[in-house]
Amino acid sequence: MTNLSKDIMTKHEPIHHTTLLIGALSWAVLLSSALADDWPQWQGPERNAISKERGLLQEWPKEGPPLAWKITGLGGGDGGPSIAAGRIFGMSNRGDEEVVWALSGTDGKTVWVTRLGPAFKQQMPQSKEGPGCTPTVDGERLYVEGLGGDIACLQASDGKILWQRSLTRDFGGRAPTWSYRESPLVDGEKVVFTPGGKDAILVALDKVTGNTIWKSQVPGSDDGDAGGGPPGFGGGSGAAYASAIAIDFDRQREYVQLTAKALIGVAASDGKFLWRYDRPANRMGINCTTPIYHDGEVFASSAYGAGGGLVRLSKEANGRVKTGEVWFQRKLQNHHGGVILLDGCLYGANGGNEGGALVCLDFKTGNVLWNERDDTEHRVPKGSVALADGRLYYRAEEGTLLLIEPNAKQYLERGRFEQPDRSKQPAWAHPVIANGKLYIRDQDVLLCYDVKAK
Repeated sequence: MTNLSKDIMTKHEPIHHTTLLIGALSWAVLLSSALADDWPQWQGPERNAISKERGLLQEWPKEGPPLAWKITGLGGGDGGPSIAAGRIFGMSNRGDEEVVWALSGTDGKTVWVTRLGPAFKQQMPQSKEGPGCTPTVDGERLYVEGLGGDIACLQASDGKILWQRSLTRDFGGRAPTWSYRESPLVDGEKVVFTPGGKDAILVALDKVTGNTIWKSQVPGSDDGDAGGGPPGFGGGSGAAYASAIAIDFDRQREYVQLTAKALIGVAASDGKFLWRYDRPANRMGINCTTPIYHDGEVFASSAYGAGGGLVRLSKEANGRVKTGEVWFQRKLQNHHGGVILLDGCLYGANGGNEGGALVCLDFKTGNVLWNERDDTEHRVPKGSVALADGRLYYRAEEGTLLLIEPNAKQYLERGRFEQPDRSKQPAWAHPVIANGKLYIRDQDVLLCYDVKAK
């Protein structure tokens, strides 16, 4: 750890505690009873936006599921919450500070709030209200990433900062035009981030100490003027806005990430560059969607004239990883709402700043199975998606919530309602389903709905 990091650690202590604060012993008790239906990180337990939960409502009443509770005062930000051991964790900007917070899973009341650092001033007008990171919970520790590249490990019980580093100062990273927005990947003893620097596109740190394990260089990822934003807008980072995943291919662990220029794979053991696939990365470098891995193939997608592509991995005789494009399709240009793979079908929104609609594609061929842009009766505009108990939870950007039954042949809607207390900002925080509850964040507001079947 650098001296700078040590200095930061001593300064950034929790700034607020309530009487709900519990000690490490009590937190250990909570961990021992943590539910399998938690949502402890970005896109849920397996980082694929799919919950393992069962026993949920299969249809919603006309007015939507009952509201369990609502809280206000979170502060600005587009990052969704993570749920673990009876706690709700998130990030916000509050005034001139960037903070991490924990709430009670019972009623949403504040447990603790910790200052991460000064609020990062993003120049672009979109999504400047606060962080986009979903905290990653790993046992007794919590990992976060701020807009300006401040990363930290906190004690989940009370918010104490255990270590803190900077993607820019420590690794030569450059914040993308719309700031750092990934959610940390914890894998074994490592926690992985994407600084986007010339000598450190990805880095792996010891999750306990914060010490650097390796830095990964990727050929061609830091040249030219594309990178995290349109040419001429600054940026210039090799990092985009997606979050990495861990995969196992041919007895080798890899980390796969959609950077500003390409979909890449690096060795988990030492960060060695293994392969790249360029077509799903748009020329603007505004690549946001988490990749999907299945049976030796990786899917990635972006908007701004690009599209979605499936690449097959194979090993050559010399041990190198070879990529072969299976298909590329411009009918699934996913902006930042995510894509779900279920039973051989891809579900996600097609469209960028111009708008768009929910589509369903065949995973193996890329053929469009249906497109809700063409459905004048039910039209489902661009939004974000998650899956639980055989139902898609879809949140349109203007705030409409929909429950959809996945089907390869047709769109089947099983409920919709309008989110109350809408802010003036696009509804970009993804829906989260955990322990019989649906969580919807809208900047300063968090809504908790009861979706458990009676």
